Amino acid sequence: MAKESSFDIVSKIDMAEVTNAINLTLKEIQNRYDFKGSNSDVKLEGDELVLISDDEFKMSQLKDVLLGKLIKRGVPIKNLQYGKMENAFGGNVRQRAKLIQGIDKDNAKKINTIIKNTGLKVKSQIQDDQIRVTGKSRDDLQKIIAVIRETDLPLDVQFINYR
Repeated sequence: MAKESSFDIVSKIDMAEVTNAINLTLKEIQNRYDFKGSNSDVKLEGDELVLISDDEFKMSQLKDVLLGKLIKRGVPIKNLQYGKMENAFGGNVRQRAKLIQGIDKDNAKKINTIIKNTGLKVKSQIQDDQIRVTGKSRDDLQKIIAVIRETDLPLDVQFINYR
């Protein structure tokens, strides 16, 4: 009898890389001429990034710098969910960006539907914030990974524990 192979579909963010990207962003805005005398700042509070800047234009520049650093560090920017821009103390503006980790129920159902629509002989089950896919053929599992990578999902997914 053939042994079943499996892998897990997860959506995780490496928080150490997020911290590194924040530090690089802060270092760059200290040295940039257009940010001289600016109150721009980026902080990590729990699972949220808090961006503070003088006005909306500087905020957009700050976000561009931060996103560039996050991309270079390999952090999936699809997993950032920006809130509304709000007024902060001293005439500044503040914006929060939630770092989404794990696959929520709606996206898990979408991924399960995609897997079922392939018609391959695999089983998928939702386990908390991840999905386990099992099948007898490793080729089928490879095809599932390829199909999910091609699909435009609202969050970034990784494939781990391939056995």
